[in-house]
Amino acid sequence: MNKGSGVGVGSASIILVFAVLCLSVFSLITFVVARNNEALVAAETRLVTAYYEADMLAEHILSVIFEEESVPGTALGVDIETYRDPDRDEDVIQFFCPISDSGKLLFVSLTIRGDSYEILSWRMQDTDEWVADDGHDVWLG
Repeated sequence: MNKGSGVGVGSASIILVFAVLCLSVFSLITFVVARNNEALVAAETRLVTAYYEADMLAEHILSVIFEEESVPGTALGVDIETYRDPDRDEDVIQFFCPISDSGKLLFVSLTIRGDSYEILSWRMQDTDEWVADDGHDVWLG
C-alpha cells in the first residue's frame, strides 16, 4: 500500500470550515460596526444642523437688537437679559437659543458699543445635570 505524507481531505475540510466561519464572523462584526457608525453620524448630523439653526436664530436676534433703540425683553420668542458688568463698566446682553430638546442651548453674551458689538461668549451649553453612575458593584477587597 502506498502511504502518502500529504494533507488529507479531512484536514482540508476542517481548514475550509474554519476559514468560512472566520470570514462570516468578521463580516458580521463589520456590518454591526457600520450600522453603529451610521447611527452615530446621523445623530451628529442632527446636532450640527440644530446648532446652525440656533446660530441663525441668534444672528436674527442680534439684528433685532440693532434695529431697536433699546434692548427688547423678548425677541423671536427668546428672552433677552441685560445687566451692568462692574468689571467692564458696560451693559452686557445675554440670551439662550434652544438647540435641541435634549437640553442643549446656545448661550450668547455680548456688549454693544455704538454701531458694533463685542461677543463675550458664543457657545453650546448643556442644561442637563450631570449624574454620576453609581450602579457598578466593585469588589473592594
